Amino acid sequence: MTANEFGQLFKITSFGESHGTALGVVIQGCPSGLEVNESLINNYLQRRRPGSLAWVSSRSEPENFEILSGVFEGKTLGTPIAITVHNTNQKSKDYDYIKNNPRVGHADDTWKNKYSHIDHRGGGRSSGRETLSRVIGGAFAEMLVKQSNLSTSIKSKITKLGPLVNSGDGVYPEGTEDLLINAKETGESYGGHINLVISNPIKNLGQPVFKKLKSELTSAMMSVGAVVGVEFEDSFENVLKKGTEFHDRATSKKYSGIRGGISTGEDISLTIAMKPTSSIKDIAKKGRHDPCILIRALPVLESMAYLVLADQILWSRLDNI
Repeated sequence: MTANEFGQLFKITSFGESHGTALGVVIQGCPSGLEVNESLINNYLQRRRPGSLAWVSSRSEPENFEILSGVFEGKTLGTPIAITVHNTNQKSKDYDYIKNNPRVGHADDTWKNKYSHIDHRGGGRSSGRETLSRVIGGAFAEMLVKQSNLSTSIKSKITKLGPLVNSGDGVYPEGTEDLLINAKETGESYGGHINLVISNPIKNLGQPVFKKLKSELTSAMMSVGAVVGVEFEDSFENVLKKGTEFHDRATSKKYSGIRGGISTGEDISLTIAMKPTSSIKDIAKKGRHDPCILIRALPVLESMAYLVLADQILWSRLDNI
């Protein structure tokens, strides 16, 4: 299994299994002299952490991270940065039943068919727990982005969760807690839509042919488990308009801040669709599963967007040499 890396110039390598000793990330390409904000790393990990809310997975992990290399006196060295997070709350026996009985909707059978010998505990490497590597990498990517342009920021919120619609500025719709607590009790699960907005992005990011910013962002979002679709602004509806309406300068946000594969400096808005959690009915009741993955996915998707921006910032520096 070789495809454990994301990015080309700012690159992360994710490693570890859900019930193994530890998971972690190796970050390469991060420039030297970058001030390391450990509080930011911790914030990403805590937002993604299981056991943090009554309506997410009850697996309780403190998510304490250890920086093994690449940082000295609070700054990056420009050398590979290695960070680990040890697993402390595994209940591997809970997964004995899936060793020879793959779960519907999960990757148990496809991974076994492809690799023959796998770690089935907690889903092994196909588990959503792998995403802690991404949020650590995303924290460093955000540090690099903010060093390049302090005004750039990325925020996400759940706009639709099952039958619920978020019509306000909250992170998730009103009624989410009651819906998901009931889902945990009944073995139900829900999916929905997440809106992610990149505000004040740096201009001229993206390559015009095979590294378009739009394709890089789409690939990043689709690499996250349970993501089934990505839309820029309201593009599925907007493309049905007449050209004289679509290309009206007064409505230029329809381009979502990207033209010719390159950022314009305008805000970039994406809607990401995520399917309902695959663990349902008795499997959900017996195990420790999220009835909806969207809440803990927010920092993961933000991290993936920051990783794309960091990679493209380094590409732009090469362009200007």
